Amino acid sequence: MQGGNHMLLEEPVRLASVLAPAKPKVFPSLTKIVGTLGPNSHSVEVIEECLTAGMSVARFDFSWKDATYHQETLDNLRKAAQNVKKLCPIMLDTVGPEIQVHNSTGGAIELIGGNHVTITPDLSKAPSADILPIKFGDLAKVVKKGDTLFIGQYLFTGSETTSLWLEVTETSGAEVICYVKNTATLSGPIFTLHVSQVHISMPTLSEYDKQVISTWGLQNSVDIISLSHTRSSEDVRELRAFLKSHDLQDTQIYAKVENAEGLEHFDEILQEADGIIISRGDLGIDLPPERVFMSQKTGIHKCNMAGKPVIITRVVDSMIDNLRPTRAEATDVANAVLDGTDGILLGAETLRGQYPVDAVRTVGRICAEAETVYNQSLHFKKVVRHVGEPMVHEESVASSAVRSAMKVKAAAIVVFTFSGRAARLIAKYRAPMPVLAVVFPREGSDPSKWRSYGTTQARQCFSVRGVYPLMGSTDEAETGGLTKEEYGIKLALNYGRSVGIIKPYDRVIIFEKIGDSSVVKIIECDDSER
Repeated sequence: MQGGNHMLLEEPVRLASVLAPAKPKVFPSLTKIVGTLGPNSHSVEVIEECLTAGMSVARFDFSWKDATYHQETLDNLRKAAQNVKKLCPIMLDTVGPEIQVHNSTGGAIELIGGNHVTITPDLSKAPSADILPIKFGDLAKVVKKGDTLFIGQYLFTGSETTSLWLEVTETSGAEVICYVKNTATLSGPIFTLHVSQVHISMPTLSEYDKQVISTWGLQNSVDIISLSHTRSSEDVRELRAFLKSHDLQDTQIYAKVENAEGLEHFDEILQEADGIIISRGDLGIDLPPERVFMSQKTGIHKCNMAGKPVIITRVVDSMIDNLRPTRAEATDVANAVLDGTDGILLGAETLRGQYPVDAVRTVGRICAEAETVYNQSLHFKKVVRHVGEPMVHEESVASSAVRSAMKVKAAAIVVFTFSGRAARLIAKYRAPMPVLAVVFPREGSDPSKWRSYGTTQARQCFSVRGVYPLMGSTDEAETGGLTKEEYGIKLALNYGRSVGIIKPYDRVIIFEKIGDSSVVKIIECDDSER
């Protein structure tokens, strides 16, 4: 998997286009942007701007703040989404097996490189530059001399001065004595401790996570749960069973792979999960730096071949404090798109960063530019080869729909679906144009809830590259006596025109499943069809 093969570049035409004035984008990038909501993206006004700038999914990180705060933020998200007339799925991020350093005083703690610090499970001791209390009693049993530890709010990136890089020198009873390798200032009430490439005997789904999911998650019918620190397929199965027992069986599970153990079991995790989040923050400290890129490229490729969405994290850290990303970060975002990612997850950039809206907008622009040189033809051939022959019927018609769309240079592909599965299947073949998924409500669903927030299935489509769901209806008062097909096409074409995707005489591919058969049709848009 060589990155260059995923780029379609023609010289000198392409180089000249770099110098040309940028054309305004009439539609967001096909690559989706997940924004983490927090102190600097809490208000209705800022969330509205984030949605308008291109945020597709809203993430709620329960490793900090309580359910009351997150409920206020979610209520603001709902108001903002209604104001800008957009759907936005809710992603709940679990805490998982995190070892936390408790700073009871809340004051800043400065540690100097070259000194030593003791990690203790005795929470009665006051934190200082000499001793740090943690909420885990077995650390001394699982680490040995020479092991690497990291402590910080957002862990070590190599450039920040708010995270500690420690090396274990010895253990004494339940305490661990470490050599401080860099000077840093820890601030805040809680920091995370990460032990590089060491198994920690703590459950992936903590009791706190269960409590949050069964209360806040159930109350708000969360669309996606990001399972932090997923280490095996059993972790996913455990969460799936828990969700089913709490009437959240429609909630999708995105396994967050962020350590060597998760990478080791990647294939089995991918088989069980609905999607994957490659969490490069923790991976970047669990792996040698020179191996991080390969974990990303390999992980994305496996997800692409399986037709499951994959999201990349930690791309524009510098935008926490700066209006523009670094050159390396901008290139990193583009390379993730060329690798085949479905989405980019912004964490601290939107949660506590000074420029949350600009971060969303800038990443979206980079993604859109990278998509113009994405080698879709190569990806298509790889997926077809991976699926093999004979193809099952669904794969055959989905690939045919994308192939037809490319051959006739269609402006969009319209898919009719109940669960979103058909739209995800089309997205697997990476159509270079938007996929407008008209999601019809299931029989028996509450019409008022569908109209206000959309179904879980519709919102979940927003995490998939290129797919944009539209809420359909089976109510005759809304369909105006049209057949389901006529109504769905009209809804999609009107939306396409309104956002600048579809123009008069553009061609559009229609993909519909009728009974056990699937139908692919090509229509030409006439301006009189409004």
